[in-house]
Amino acid sequence: MQNTNTLVQVAPGASAQLAKENDDDLRLVARNLSSRQKAAVVVRLLLNDGADIPLEELPDDLQEKLTHQLGKMGLVDRVTLDAVAGEFADALDSVGLSFPHGLAGALDVVNGKIAPATAARLRKVAGIRQIGDPWQRLREIPTEDLAEMAQAESTEIAAVMLSKLETAKAAQLLGHLPGPVARRITYAVSKTANVSPEAVERIGWSLAAQMDQRPATAFADGPGARVGAILNQSAASTRDGLLSALEEEDADFATIVRQSIFTFAHIPSRILPRDVPTILRGVEQPVLVTALAGAETEGDRASVDYLLSNMSSRMAENLREEMDEVGKIKQPDAEEAMTQIIGAIRTLVDEGTITLRDDDGDE
Repeated sequence: MQNTNTLVQVAPGASAQLAKENDDDLRLVARNLSSRQKAAVVVRLLLNDGADIPLEELPDDLQEKLTHQLGKMGLVDRVTLDAVAGEFADALDSVGLSFPHGLAGALDVVNGKIAPATAARLRKVAGIRQIGDPWQRLREIPTEDLAEMAQAESTEIAAVMLSKLETAKAAQLLGHLPGPVARRITYAVSKTANVSPEAVERIGWSLAAQMDQRPATAFADGPGARVGAILNQSAASTRDGLLSALEEEDADFATIVRQSIFTFAHIPSRILPRDVPTILRGVEQPVLVTALAGAETEGDRASVDYLLSNMSSRMAENLREEMDEVGKIKQPDAEEAMTQIIGAIRTLVDEGTITLRDDDGDE
């Protein structure tokens, strides 16, 4: 049985030539190959060694030419193989830096590093990408945006989208869809068995193009979330007054803002018991004592009890003693300390260390 690592697919009759040396001795000379033949040799050699070559990222015409060239090859001798492999290794050693193919590839490299408005304008200039995997870009889109796209498309298109996502993200997508819509899309997945790869790719490019055509927005968060974040850092009197005014002006917007607000009084309903020790480790002891001792409202005192009941008994006892010792806390100082605790919680949430529960108690 021949070793495929020594016999690589090259042009028919492509054996090494014999050359005379000193009129008596004969030596093997590597055969001259075209650039396309050398590329076929390198690809075949790498595939034999088990290398994972992303040939699908090449333009379609180059994939076709390479495949045809591989089909034309015969056997190549070891001398020619060694010469091609050596030339390829030398070429790699001389490379200092590689750049992406075309404007579309460059946009992928600088994604998130240039202004969104600039990226959107350049994507329109580049048009629909003809290389790469459009579904990779779609997998990076927030689940909320995918849910919006799924509801705007036909059930069959949405079923293909669902099938191309990772299992975890597909589950998140279904969770963002209304129940009847999610059931229809899930059932439509059963009808995607005969969808061709070409159709799936066209669907991917079409959906990616829709994302490119969306106007760039100046803010990553919605208006309600931005106002809620500001009010989170505001004094309780200011926050309550503004919320009351918003209720009078626009009740729907006020509801969205309230959903984005997370204050000290929300700790029992939004924080899991197991996360309390993690949160307290990020808060300085004097700040924690000031916040706990300064709680006056019913909601704030409930949060104090919740925190004390979900830490070690020894730590809770020490905190109660310190709370008794500090006496009366000025309300501005207490609110400032509570704001610092909420800031520590927000930092842990942004880092993914802890997860907030919904108001109904679900994570």
